[in-house]
Amino acid sequence: MSVAIIDYGSGNLRSAAKAIERAAREAGYAGAVEVTASPDAVRKADRVVLPGVGAFADCRRGLAAVAGMEQALSEAVITNGKPFLGICVGMQLMATTGFEHGTCDGLGWIPGKVIALNPSATDAGPGGTGYRIPHMGWNELEIGNANHPVLKSLSARDAADRHAYFVHSYHLVADQPAHVLATVQYGQTIAAIVGRDNMIGTQFHPEKSQAVGLAFIQAFLAWSP
Repeated sequence: MSVAIIDYGSGNLRSAAKAIERAAREAGYAGAVEVTASPDAVRKADRVVLPGVGAFADCRRGLAAVAGMEQALSEAVITNGKPFLGICVGMQLMATTGFEHGTCDGLGWIPGKVIALNPSATDAGPGGTGYRIPHMGWNELEIGNANHPVLKSLSARDAADRHAYFVHSYHLVADQPAHVLATVQYGQTIAAIVGRDNMIGTQFHPEKSQAVGLAFIQAFLAWSP
């Protein structure tokens, strides 16, 4: 099994690679995990991972700047149906449109928009009880589609053992509720995992989410959409 992690100048690439390598090793999967800016490597890989850290528009421009990468990504994921994982802004880029640092087209794979977090209470002053922006820290995943192959192992865990690590100021609002596979509460309901067909994306960072993240990555590696 080969996994291509796309290097487009944005993302926690080494941490993501190390987490996937560990997940593969512990699950007994043989193969290579490659951080790459090569469109050919993406075409040839069995699975594709798109990480992302920063603002939506910056990441979108970074991806477009890698010659041939968008076409290779579309061929691998849309035409050939290879399993795809988007992480954080990589997940947000799956949306139709992002509104961080201006209006910017996404990949359009999950119809919806990426907008600023707007929790019901934002008092973050001394003694405040509200919600700080960015949303940063550990929160409990609420699994909406327990039958999804990638989520079965997470849904089997006790609620107290389903915490993942988030760092973000914007979130994806999907047009179709069926595309939201899991949520998290942070003064509002936030899409934590989205997906359809052979694609899945996490707003949280599985590479930073310890046992939960490792279990999620292993399930992704085992997934045959």
